[in-house]
Amino acid sequence: MLAARPYSTKMSVVYRGGGSLNSTTKRFFLTTSQKMAPSVILRQQPNDLIIQPYQHFDIGPKPSLIISRKFSASENIKMPHAVKRQRKPAKDQLHSKSHYKFTPAAQVKIADLNENVLKAKYAVRGSIPMRAEQLQHQLQEDPRSLPFDKIINANIGNPQQLNQKPLSFYRQVLSLLQFPELLNSLKENPAAATSLYKADAVRRAEKLLEDIGGSVGAYSTSQGVMGIRKTVADFITRRDNNEPAYPEDIFLTAGASAAVSYLLSIFCKGEKTGVLIPIPQYPLYTATLALNNSHTLPYYLDEKSGWSTNTKEIDSVVLDAIDRNIKPSVLVVINPGNPTGAVLSEKAIAEIFEIAAKYGIVVIADEVYQENIFDEDVKFHSMKKVLRKLQQEHPGKFDEVQLASLHSTSKGVSGECGQRGGFMELTGFSHEIRQVILKLASISLCPVVTGQALVDLMVHPPQEGEESYELDQAERSHIHSELHKRANKLWETFNRLEGIQCQKPQGAMYLFPRLNLPFKAVQKAQHMEMTADEFYCKELLENTGICTVPGSGFGQVPGTYHLRTTFLAPGTEWIDLWEKFHKEFYNKYRD
Repeated sequence: MLAARPYSTKMSVVYRGGGSLNSTTKRFFLTTSQKMAPSVILRQQPNDLIIQPYQHFDIGPKPSLIISRKFSASENIKMPHAVKRQRKPAKDQLHSKSHYKFTPAAQVKIADLNENVLKAKYAVRGSIPMRAEQLQHQLQEDPRSLPFDKIINANIGNPQQLNQKPLSFYRQVLSLLQFPELLNSLKENPAAATSLYKADAVRRAEKLLEDIGGSVGAYSTSQGVMGIRKTVADFITRRDNNEPAYPEDIFLTAGASAAVSYLLSIFCKGEKTGVLIPIPQYPLYTATLALNNSHTLPYYLDEKSGWSTNTKEIDSVVLDAIDRNIKPSVLVVINPGNPTGAVLSEKAIAEIFEIAAKYGIVVIADEVYQENIFDEDVKFHSMKKVLRKLQQEHPGKFDEVQLASLHSTSKGVSGECGQRGGFMELTGFSHEIRQVILKLASISLCPVVTGQALVDLMVHPPQEGEESYELDQAERSHIHSELHKRANKLWETFNRLEGIQCQKPQGAMYLFPRLNLPFKAVQKAQHMEMTADEFYCKELLENTGICTVPGSGFGQVPGTYHLRTTFLAPGTEWIDLWEKFHKEFYNKYRD
């Protein structure tokens, strides 16, 4: 192969070939757009034959030269007269239509994509929320173009989007973690800290930076910062009446959603695997099952008894799956419930563990709403605490149960959805399975480090006697009382409206009312190729700006219609607006 390399006013031609050139006679072709001096010298390096001009040569738009000459590998040669030949410069050849001889391939089409991804659905950000985004843009361009002046995002549990104020202690510590120079300045001048930063926030930031390794911009270990995992283990121990927890069992995660993805990816083995999901359910689970090409095994919650579980039905679902040669590998429990807001009793949890122990099914306890309890007559019971009690009272019966418990900084009174903090605790899993989970976590390198820090702040808030305690307690109490007030207001409104029935909220952030829609409304929905609850949600959005999610996106008993709404939006005017819309809707489509 010959390669031409110009050097300002000189040029080299290099022959690169295999083996020795000493005894080889070669023919070479040199093409250049430059006028070359008539004399050249040839010298050899290992496997290279180099020809250089003795003299400078002019650079300019000259005809191409083709020089052909036989030579031996070591001779000095005189170049013969150049043979001139007109041809296109090489760069023009590259753009010539005739240069490329292939036929261009078609673009990737939807049919070429992973069909499991195409099957996955996530109603919380489905067609109604997408329409809400379009209307939001319309309002920005023309504020008077719609019968309302803002979108109320009641479709998703996203508190700070709806003006819930972040907890001051959280943000003080986070800001110091992000800007350690400020932390150092405050340590040197403690008096300057009192106006903006409480002393305990400075101390916590200092400890967290030490645990993290000096910077939140660096990767942590894939399982999460050990110091933070110790804080989580201490929290679980206190919560569960001193039933011990260990940092080795804790995995810090990017929200609870990452933990769900890890677990279902590991325990789902394609079409021969099934996962028991409560209906109605949070759509993350069915979407993740679709991605893993595994079966949803639905068990229906009993609406009439406050969305309670029916273990006889769960048992029959398991047996039916086994008859169909599908292995029930995982049973999901969401407590407090999303979207129902129901809180499970200790007895109901014990009955679920009986099924898990009987059939060898892994239990995922989604407990991200454990701080959101509004009914004074109910209490949150962690599934781990109930499992340990069963193991103590019935030796040998529940020892093999495997439980993964999830929590998140997105809910409770924290509301830090965008920070992506969470954790899972593994109970009863072998070392080998833990290593597989760690391997999967390692693929993502590590969860967001500031999210890990928020987990630390969530499970260990300011304590009595510390500088931030009173303000932190006041902020938490205000958030909780406002949520409770709006939850009751919305529940009372629904239950006095014609065609709506709603269970009283016990916890979480949602209501899941049942819609008994007029037949004409159902017909209209069918004509528009929608489910009836989707049609209702669309009309509600288009007329009031209130964005909700149809119950069909969460699953429901066939022939029934529901919707999910949060009660996070501030104030109660939007609830009054909803009441007005519903009355007009019912009158319009009344049978």
